[in-house]
Amino acid sequence: MAIRNAHRLSKFRGTLVLVGAGRMGGAMLDGWLARGLKPKQITVIEPQPDKTVKVLARRGLKLNPKGKAAAASAIVIAVKPQTAAEALPPLAAYIDKTTLVVSIMAGRTIGFLEKSLPLETAIVRAMPNTPAAIGRGISVSFANAKISTGQRKLASDLLAAIGKVEWISHEGLMDAVTALSGSGPAYVFLLTEAMASAGIAAGLPPALATRLARETVTGSAELMHRSDLDAATLRQNVTSPGGTTAAALDVLMGAGGLDELLTRAIIAATRRSRELAG
Repeated sequence: MAIRNAHRLSKFRGTLVLVGAGRMGGAMLDGWLARGLKPKQITVIEPQPDKTVKVLARRGLKLNPKGKAAAASAIVIAVKPQTAAEALPPLAAYIDKTTLVVSIMAGRTIGFLEKSLPLETAIVRAMPNTPAAIGRGISVSFANAKISTGQRKLASDLLAAIGKVEWISHEGLMDAVTALSGSGPAYVFLLTEAMASAGIAAGLPPALATRLARETVTGSAELMHRSDLDAATLRQNVTSPGGTTAAALDVLMGAGGLDELLTRAIIAATRRSRELAG
């Protein structure tokens, strides 16, 4: 089910621990503050905090606190998956039977997290993508059997700070999610590169071709974002029978065309995601 509206966090009265305040964690932190969470409600564990986090620490945010930890309402894990073995054990000090843990570590399964965290911990595994940096990402989430209805809503609220949220009922789908939306921004950037290169091959100056490709892709994406029409209908609306667009689409949609190529690419990425997850 899609969570279409960003939920505000101004009514949240608990405490939140963010583990890792890099690009994705930092984007989430910005989103939470914009939705009403107070700095004093947040603890950040980050060995290399940026200037923004340091400024927030002067406004009440707890940065790398020492001493005995208090149980948190929620913990969001936003570190690189390679550091999971070191990052997870210390979090036990912040967890009690009411704590929600949300992990956005790529490839780290619910089973891995359950083995690394205290028994009975409510856990959500989520896969966001890089447009989260501007609040336009999409996160796909899967929860373990310990999560309550309230914790599920809280997870949606926290993830909605960086874009839309979808829930799946089978964790095995996460590999295909990773291949489609997780890796998907790279496919769009490659398309933009390819369009610019093709424009240069057709005779356009490189700088102009690059600008045209970039603005066409970003403008088309924004049009699709604002429109209620599906992608196929939007494509058809641009395509006049026998026109220039139709001539190009005959090539892109012909035998061995773009559909087949993307299918092969996403299957390859899905397979690799399964390999990395073990």
